[in-house]
This record gives sequence, C-alpha cells and structure tokens, in this order.
Amino acid sequence: GYLEAFYQAHFQDPSNRITNLRGYDNRSGSFTLSNVALDLKGEKGPVAARIILQVGHTPSAYYLAEPASPGTGSVNASSGELWKYLQLASVTVKGPSDTTIEAGLFPSPVGIEVLPIKDNWNWSRSNLFFGLPGFHAGARISHAITGGWTGTLHLYNGWNTVVDNNDTPSVALSASYASASTTAQLLYFGGIERPTGAPEGKAWRNLFDALVQYAVTSDVTVAVQADAGVEPNDIGTSSWVAAALYGKLALSDKLYAAVRGDYFYEKVAEGNGMTASAIFWPAKWVAEGTATLSYQPVDNLSVSLENRHD
Repeated sequence: GYLEAFYQAHFQDPSNRITNLRGYDNRSGSFTLSNVALDLKGEKGPVAARIILQVGHTPSAYYLAEPASPGTGSVNASSGELWKYLQLASVTVKGPSDTTIEAGLFPSPVGIEVLPIKDNWNWSRSNLFFGLPGFHAGARISHAITGGWTGTLHLYNGWNTVVDNNDTPSVALSASYASASTTAQLLYFGGIERPTGAPEGKAWRNLFDALVQYAVTSDVTVAVQADAGVEPNDIGTSSWVAAALYGKLALSDKLYAAVRGDYFYEKVAEGNGMTASAIFWPAKWVAEGTATLSYQPVDNLSVSLENRHD
C-alpha cells in the first residue's frame, strides 16, 4: 500500500483555500491526507485477482465524473460515492501464446501518468491526466508481439463510468512498446460518451493518444505525450488538442529534479443558435508549468518540494 500527504501554499490566497481545476492537490493552507491505498493481490495458477482500496481527497475528486444513476424501490442508485473506495478491481487470466484476458475496473490506459504519485516524476498531475479519462469498467485482451510490442483490444462502459451513462460500449485499440531505454504507446479510443438524451445526440467521440519515454543517459530521462480528439455531434463538431513534455535529472542516488509543461486547447461545437457542453474545461485552453525536487532518504519514502504555475 501507500500513503500520500501534502501541504500546499496558494500564492493567490483564495478565501475558500481551494485550488480549483487542479485535479487532486486541490486544498491550500492545510495539511492534507490526499490518499491512503491498500493493494491486495492473489494468484492461483493462470488466474490472478487484484484489488486496490483507497480513501481520501484524491479518490473523492477522481470519481466526480462518475454518472449518477438513480435506482428504484428495489434497486440501489449508483454514483461516485458508491465506487470511490475502489481504485482497481480485476481478474486476470493468462492464456496460451502470450495472451492475457482481464475484466473489472481499471485505471485508464490513456496517458503517461498514473494515480499513485510514487510512480510519477512530479507530485501534481498534468492537465492531460486530470482532463482525459481516468478509469474504465469492462474487459481487455492483450497479446505479446515480437520486438517488444504488445497489442491490446479494450471494451469499456465509457469514460470515467463504472456504470455506463448510455447503452453503447466504448472500444479502444492500443499498441505498447518496451525496451531497456524506451517505452511507448499508440492508442485509439472511440465511443458515445454523452449521456442518453443529451442535446449533442448520440455522438461518437474519437480520441487519439501517443506517448514515448526515453532514457537519454543513466541520469537524464525525457518523455512526451500528445493527444487529440474530435466529436461530430448534433450541434456541430467539438474537438481538442493537448500535449505534455517531461524531463527528469538524477542529481544523486537519492535526489532528482523533474520538470513538466502542458497545454490543452478545446473547441466547443456551436450551431443553430446552440453551444455544446464542454468536454473538459470552462475555458478554451489551460496550461501549466511545474518544477519538482524529490528526495528519497530511505527506501519507500519520498519527500518533494514543488512549484507550479497554471
């Protein structure tokens, strides 16, 4: 398991001590226990089960996009309040010929960052990580290809939906690569993501994502993520482009510095005197720059100092 905690000073000194639209490090002027997670895994032959339980500010913000689905007198309602204590819950079966089948609740395959801070270079997450899909429920099948490549077919309820907000599943195709110095991924994600009855209609949303991480030397690593999408809907065409650049420098065995910059532009569909609901932001664009200094005095402990401007 892991524990994440921070203290943040917001230089604009908001009266409500909230850093809005920042994702998960969103409280200022307070020591904050952002996430406490317990990771459980069991294996029996070719079958493995894994559950990550979590509680804190991070999972509560993480599940804000989960649709609220009303119930009846004999069926429970569903919302983020029901699911926020689960980060992952899956069953994996290893099949023949390097094929793996998984089903359950997963973190999204989109992007280079992940929810556990210990596995990222920076403390805060990029606008791409916060805006783009974070989790999915469904199934996927992966097959190892020669030359370090793996192909995966994904079938999910949709973006950030444990319980789907419409009656059409979403699909994705990805190809990932790994070697001693390089990791990379190309991904397409498509589906109807608007809720049933939305004025935009049953619009098919297309997402294209690419990332690469490369170790230049034993001390210097760089990475880039690029993302674009288009959604032709009943009002017009909504679209977006986004990119993030990363760099990491090992100053010693226990100390490293990391920088990140990102830009996210969204075009909202307009037509027939109507404006589509924004997919991501209440603004045409957002951007940020971040610098992080991280010290790891002993195994399994990391202390970071970070400055970020949005």
